[in-house]
Amino acid sequence: MHYDVVVVGAGIAGPILARNVAKQGYSVLVIDKKAEIGSPKRCGEGLGIGTFEKYDIPYDKRFINREIYGAAIYSPNGHKLELRYNKASGVILERKIFDKMLAYYAAKAGADVMAKTEAIGLIRRNGKIVGLKAKHEGETLEINADIIVAADGVESRIARWAGINSFLPPHELDSAYEYEMILKDFEFDPDLIHLYFGNEVAPRGYVWIFPKDEDRANVGIGINGDNPNTAKYYLEKWLKENNIKGTKILEVNVGGVPVGGFLKELTKENVVVVGDAARQVNPMHGGGMAEAMEAATIASKWIVKALEEENLELLENYTTEWWTNDGERLMKVLKIRQISEKLSDDELDAAVQALSGADAEKLAAGDYKEVFKALIKHPKVLLKPRMLKLLREAL
Repeated sequence: MHYDVVVVGAGIAGPILARNVAKQGYSVLVIDKKAEIGSPKRCGEGLGIGTFEKYDIPYDKRFINREIYGAAIYSPNGHKLELRYNKASGVILERKIFDKMLAYYAAKAGADVMAKTEAIGLIRRNGKIVGLKAKHEGETLEINADIIVAADGVESRIARWAGINSFLPPHELDSAYEYEMILKDFEFDPDLIHLYFGNEVAPRGYVWIFPKDEDRANVGIGINGDNPNTAKYYLEKWLKENNIKGTKILEVNVGGVPVGGFLKELTKENVVVVGDAARQVNPMHGGGMAEAMEAATIASKWIVKALEEENLELLENYTTEWWTNDGERLMKVLKIRQISEKLSDDELDAAVQALSGADAEKLAAGDYKEVFKALIKHPKVLLKPRMLKLLREAL
């Protein structure tokens, strides 16, 4: 079989890219090794409201679990900073349905989709990559393709097989552990997401509560992957300290989250890397869905141009465009995260207490530099020389 484009991985980036390319009349195949696309999930399931219109995704109640109206941030000593809007600012998805629907939208646009199909190697002829081998229901398939897209997640094998240096230092990988659970006798506002910070709470990361009902939520944690203790250890510790009993757990999700180590080389020959496979994740909060959508949008544009003009060298423009825009921005965010992770609990307390609602709004928008500028001027921070020095380094 032959396709113009074969996409490996039906998470977020893969189906959006496939949909965009198929809409232009090209033959596209999406394969995914899972028997059921979307399951198991490895995600907190929170997504900004503007994403749907920006990336032409239907606002479909089938995969929108709950609308969210802001966030509450808690410092190590329990100080709360609340940001609340009059209208929905985000949603909590049902990722198992969302991912499957993204694959459905790709199929509706003309792409073929095959679940339970695992890529097992690239096919080379005369020194060139011309397709891939895959296993489907015990049968080995040879799929020829002009372009191959690696959307196969943080453990991407396609990028490695193509000769792209995809090594990720352990320190640039966060470890995440999450329960979908019923929170009995624990009060939380179900209209907000809740984020808990502290070096003893979640080293380099945070504990999150993403509400799905008045008493049901995704409760998870992300910590530095090279920590001697596990993410599960810190999550269980937090649950115990807050008197939350883990006896009503509906689901357990575990995974690695790349928070740095962005791939310098996003294309090689006719192979294109997108999403988690390219480490296209926000290093501050570990969110990768919107970043994957943006990368897929840029990559699909250059894939279409390369096919139109029968010139695979045009694929390199994807690397250039992504790095000029998103890459440079995320490198700045990475620098800020590296500085912020050095803050002590006392300094984190001062930061949360010093932030105003307007600052929190900038924080939510990802304008970290403006937040740091505001902190530097605050009396609570001016009394902390080490903290001031760190904040100035970040600027």
